[in-house]
Amino acid sequence: MGIAPGNSGSAADTLVNVRVTFEQGRTYAAIANGVLDPSAFEGNPDGRSIGFTFFGTDEARESGADAGLVDLAVLHGSTDAPTVDVIARGVGTLVDDAAYGDLTDYFSVPAGAYTLDITPGGDNGTIVASFAADLSGLGGGAAIVFASGFLTPDNDQNGAPFGILAALPTGDVIALPAAPAPAQTARLQVIHNAADPAAAAVDVYLNGGLLLDDFAFRSATPFIDAPANVALNIGVAPGNSTSVDDTLKNFVVTLAPGGTYTAIANGVLDPSAFVANPDGRSTAFTLFLQPVAREAAERSRRVDVYAVHGASDAPAVNILALGLVLPDVRYGDVSGYASLRPTRNWVAVFTPGPHPVIVGIYPIDLRGLAGGAAAVVASGFLSPSDNQNGAPFALIAVLPDGAVLELPNLLTHEPLAAGDAAFQLGIDDILARNGEASGEAVRVIESFGLEQNYPNPFNPTTTISFSLASREDVSLTVYDITGREVATLVNGVRDAGAYSLQFDGSQLASGVYFYRLQAGAFTQIRRMSLVK
Repeated sequence: MGIAPGNSGSAADTLVNVRVTFEQGRTYAAIANGVLDPSAFEGNPDGRSIGFTFFGTDEARESGADAGLVDLAVLHGSTDAPTVDVIARGVGTLVDDAAYGDLTDYFSVPAGAYTLDITPGGDNGTIVASFAADLSGLGGGAAIVFASGFLTPDNDQNGAPFGILAALPTGDVIALPAAPAPAQTARLQVIHNAADPAAAAVDVYLNGGLLLDDFAFRSATPFIDAPANVALNIGVAPGNSTSVDDTLKNFVVTLAPGGTYTAIANGVLDPSAFVANPDGRSTAFTLFLQPVAREAAERSRRVDVYAVHGASDAPAVNILALGLVLPDVRYGDVSGYASLRPTRNWVAVFTPGPHPVIVGIYPIDLRGLAGGAAAVVASGFLSPSDNQNGAPFALIAVLPDGAVLELPNLLTHEPLAAGDAAFQLGIDDILARNGEASGEAVRVIESFGLEQNYPNPFNPTTTISFSLASREDVSLTVYDITGREVATLVNGVRDAGAYSLQFDGSQLASGVYFYRLQAGAFTQIRRMSLVK
């Protein structure tokens, strides 16, 4: 088989010759591919030879085996393209890790219309190109689908651009039209935890459209798909609003594709009309964002839980739960996840320091939630009478499906001070019950902690401090509000002790950032603001 220029006068003009012998009774397909002078073109990213050649099969098909199916073989024939996957959108992967020159065996798909997404091998989150493949009229037929042309024609003598084509047994070649890329989405759950009586029911608008009507305090949405990589304006209006023009507060967030977020509406509309936060935190109406939320546990036999301090008039607290202490959790703090056994347990909330006070003791039943996740949120006011008679303090558990459970407080009287005999009895009881319920020794690890950066807000530098109870593999990472990693401050093993380091945000834009400490099994996340 000889290949010659289009104006050739005879076989003597051939540029490339390939000798083949066909066997009687077999069916062949031969695909001429490559370039005549590889040195004049981009090399293949996987090191495959791009010299002119024939790719072929001796098991080609002129028809399909079933009238309702289409038999396909797929060739990667684009010389400058890397290893790719071909995914039928919403159906599954058709071709896995095909490098240039790879020709698949035949496989069958139902006759129908498909959208084919081309992604780099091993990175199905990045779509290089998308094509519409209407196979609805090819039932009982066969085709060879082949990638053709160049990803970067400008670097390849302005050759034909990348495309996907289908060759039919009749000799007809059909170029598959480009299809719109799939909408980039993230997952988002919204929790209403703003205890201001004036916000008892609110309307929530998303980019001008009504998202939630009469959204009640201590309620939540399930996780929903939300547009990613675009600025989302989340507007909160009174429950009787008539349009987006009635919004009281607007928040602009950008979600990363594939990310999972929880947005917690919190605070009060007029801070001057409510008790100030004891730790000096702003109590103005806002959104607390958990940028690494989970809809399911990372381990099928566990429940992944994180905590949010959302009670504006409450001081810093320690949370003792399931054999673990989260120390010095202040209003607005969103903790990292803890992986818990799906058992019945108790949570104690008490103030830190040498003279602690028990705020409450709450049962939490995780039985039946194995493989799931939850947020445990401090809600309401410690002193309702001083806060326009808003809802009293409570712990609520929010599940990914939007269910909200208020945890009963077993402490039926005033908070217990450290000097009260009942205080130590209460703590001992919690420790004993937790140890018995979880089947694990209780570990109080108050010396593990991630401090709030100082100063905050900052410009352009701030100090971040953390402490370790034991030698651990430690990472300290900074993320922007979309969940994108912007800096790694620590990455390696560190001995027990206290650490402080300076973070320089001079190369970053003004805004809210999160920093996350991972030390062995301990995780904590805090928020900081860069204001230039």
